[in-house]
Amino acid sequence: MNKHATRKRNIFDPNSDRPFDLSRGKIELFISCPRCFYLDRRLGVSPPSSFPFNLNDAVDLLLKKEFDTYREKQEPHPLFVQEKLDLVPFAHNDLDTWRDPFTGIRYHHKESNFVVFGGIDDVWVDPEGTLVIADYKATSKDGEVSLDAAWQRSYKNQMEVYQWLFRQNGFSVSDTGYFVYLNGDRTKDALNETLHFKTTCIPYTGKTDWIPDTLMAAKETLVADTVPEAGQWCNLCPYRDAAGKSFRDHVMKK
Repeated sequence: MNKHATRKRNIFDPNSDRPFDLSRGKIELFISCPRCFYLDRRLGVSPPSSFPFNLNDAVDLLLKKEFDTYREKQEPHPLFVQEKLDLVPFAHNDLDTWRDPFTGIRYHHKESNFVVFGGIDDVWVDPEGTLVIADYKATSKDGEVSLDAAWQRSYKNQMEVYQWLFRQNGFSVSDTGYFVYLNGDRTKDALNETLHFKTTCIPYTGKTDWIPDTLMAAKETLVADTVPEAGQWCNLCPYRDAAGKSFRDHVMKK
């Protein structure tokens, strides 16, 4: 049996004093659509699961293995040499726990009573012991990769939550993290059982001051007895409303 198959649904109870687990992904759900967040965490109606990105998962796993090779030797990865970064992969006994999306690195934010957690991709360290958060991304597109698209704000939020979590756990963390972005090369004449990637290391300076206020806003949303408004750019809520209306109209015609 899958080790996560027996986990209970994490539904918020406004009458409970127990700390409530809130993942980095659910924080992003709240930011994008408070109504979907409320339906999910308060009422137990989760959004449809996204299609699994198995190729991206494979890239993620292989990158972790690659960086772990240099972690064991405490030597800089060739990417660090290329980018002139005085870093090595950070070695820590809790790394596997931090990487697990169901456990991750955790912190109990007492003001909201949320236990915030997130599963990281990697963490590096400089000679002074300051940690640098790294996140892997994979795509295949013409041209250079960047973080300029509006939808990539979620990537930046993700990085900032990780930075905040490590700081709350007592680590010194650099404001600058890195996205290791792999872009599959579509210009080759044939696949020949090998997909080639160009790797780009994109620095990003995070700001984490928004997180405590966002957690308190999420808590206020969950304790309320009214369903909040949909997010401005939510695609699911208009579909849900239209489908419900059509269903009700169809039933009433019978």
